[in-house]
Amino acid sequence: MAPPTPSASVSVSEEYRILVDKSYSKFSRLREFPPFGRNKWDTYYHKAFQVYSKLWKFQQENRQKLVETGLKRWEIGEIASRIGQLYYNYYLRTSDSKFLSESYIFYEAIMSREYFKDTGKDTTLANKQLRFYARFIVICLLLNRREMVHHLVRQFRVLVDDYCHSFQGNDSKEWKLVVQEIMRFMKADAPCDTSRPLRYSVLLDPAILPEVSSAESGKSLRLQDAILASYYHNEVKFSELTLDTFRMLQSLEWEPSGTLYRTKTVDTGSASGNGPTSLNKGSLQLQIPDPSLPPNPHKYILYRPTVPQLLLALATACEELSSDSILLLYISASGKPPRSSHTGNAGASGSDSHLDSPTEAPKTSGSHDSCIEPAQEQNGVLPGSHISSPRSTGDVVPGINSGGLWLGGKRSAGINFLYPSDLLPFTRRPLVIVIDSDNSPAFEVISGQERGESAALLLSPTLQPVDDRGSTATSSSANGGNLFSFFLTAPLLAFCRVIGVNSSTLPPGVYEQLEKLVSQLSSQWGDHLASSSTIHFTWSRILNDSFLRQLIFRFAFCRSTFCLHTLFRNKQEYIPRCLPVLPEEASPTSKILETGIFKLATRLGVIDQFVFTGPNAHTNGAVKVKAQSPPLSARSQATSTGGDISDGSWSDSSEVVGGTKTGSVIEGR
Repeated sequence: MAPPTPSASVSVSEEYRILVDKSYSKFSRLREFPPFGRNKWDTYYHKAFQVYSKLWKFQQENRQKLVETGLKRWEIGEIASRIGQLYYNYYLRTSDSKFLSESYIFYEAIMSREYFKDTGKDTTLANKQLRFYARFIVICLLLNRREMVHHLVRQFRVLVDDYCHSFQGNDSKEWKLVVQEIMRFMKADAPCDTSRPLRYSVLLDPAILPEVSSAESGKSLRLQDAILASYYHNEVKFSELTLDTFRMLQSLEWEPSGTLYRTKTVDTGSASGNGPTSLNKGSLQLQIPDPSLPPNPHKYILYRPTVPQLLLALATACEELSSDSILLLYISASGKPPRSSHTGNAGASGSDSHLDSPTEAPKTSGSHDSCIEPAQEQNGVLPGSHISSPRSTGDVVPGINSGGLWLGGKRSAGINFLYPSDLLPFTRRPLVIVIDSDNSPAFEVISGQERGESAALLLSPTLQPVDDRGSTATSSSANGGNLFSFFLTAPLLAFCRVIGVNSSTLPPGVYEQLEKLVSQLSSQWGDHLASSSTIHFTWSRILNDSFLRQLIFRFAFCRSTFCLHTLFRNKQEYIPRCLPVLPEEASPTSKILETGIFKLATRLGVIDQFVFTGPNAHTNGAVKVKAQSPPLSARSQATSTGGDISDGSWSDSSEVVGGTKTGSVIEGR
């Protein structure tokens, strides 16, 4: 075959460069859209995707000619990387996990074909390679591909070491911080390495699917949107994903179920390495993981937002909320002014776009604190508390001195301090508000002051028992994430963290048995709650939603655990609260919850850490354990995981297992 004429090669090369310029222009335009609202962005995304599809197909069909005119392998990798970013960003916009899988396919192909391998002494190409690895790590974390994450992190560390050895400058220091950031994140999230997926699984929890009659629930609501925001000084994070929001995000998605889970395989291409198969817009409509499952709730993941940004996202979500839906607002933040403006985490640029990132209030009836003895309630704050002001009273929304959350790193309130009253205008729509903060009681004033719809509030404790370092804050954001959020996303792992048991040391099969027990407990508790004649309509109308029903159970499980544990009980500031009040079936000392916790404590050999008030009260301190479990003071050193009870029995077995003590440059183009 005769070689191509120079004029033909030039024509192909020029057409390719025109497509590259056009696609890069579309890509850059997408970065200018805010991370909420879909109308204009959705249309523009499809235009950008069409251009990249055409570019990818063109370079495949004309690979030899383009190589002859100077096409480099890293340029192919750059195109594939941006297609992967488009898929990833579309996942962030829609919460449709099949797009996350599509993104993984492209990133895995880039890595296996080593498109960015030969960077030489070019600092620009070396940075592209490092950013690729950082983004791929985020995608693998979201897909729960733990083995691949560890593999990528090992390679990433080697590449960063080589980069720092070859290039001097600020970039080197920043990439070292990124390595420290991911290592810290993985260490904090290590308990989840061997646990069941945090996503809702119909295979593992088939009996939890809701069954609430329309007569009981009235107009049932489904979870359509969720806003997840977190800010703590020096909190565990990687890229723009904090540990708390990472866990909460997963708990609001469906786990692909068995054989129905299908992902598109990648054509390995010819010997020339043409890469992933060509794309077309129709591929967006394919590869549905499980058509029997409803869509995942749409999530707004706000990384260290200002208050105006949070309220804008909230307003957008309320505007787009359908009449049969409800919105979840989750905020994890401190009520105490930050010690200083945030200067750590220099590895992140703070870009709003994800395209270039990998990456003491009066006691209310709603608290249901039957485990608190009035004589032992404390009005003050323990030493070292993050609470800097007394709880407010009365019907007036408290001011900055008595209630609110800090969402920024500056001491002045300005745009960084969120008042409870800021949320009141949005209560014209149905809301579930989850506040994980040392100042969560300040938000109790929302209940009863709504502007149209009764809001459901789940509020964290303000303190937790003093540990071996003298800390009393509920926030463990600098170590392993917040304990309350941990209960809402991985209840068994959080239970192990409270009792100081490292579940990775449990005998084979025990972990699965304990997880099965928690699943059965959730199902049985949900049935009792759904059949209650005294349940408030605010709760009954959301029990048909699997995610919200699971969230309510985990809150009740958390509250019951704290009320029965010797280090938490009888202290109001250690107990989470909810408004409106849940019925007696959900009380901390209800028979179902207490029996379930008794089973877990007995199986794990920590019965001496709890004081039971119901039918199991006679066993307090009476069960002999094989090994004494450490107190809660060991929780910061525990690498805990979870487990199930596979036979499903509720027999009062006294078999126990002893516990053991255990110790941005990314956003660039």
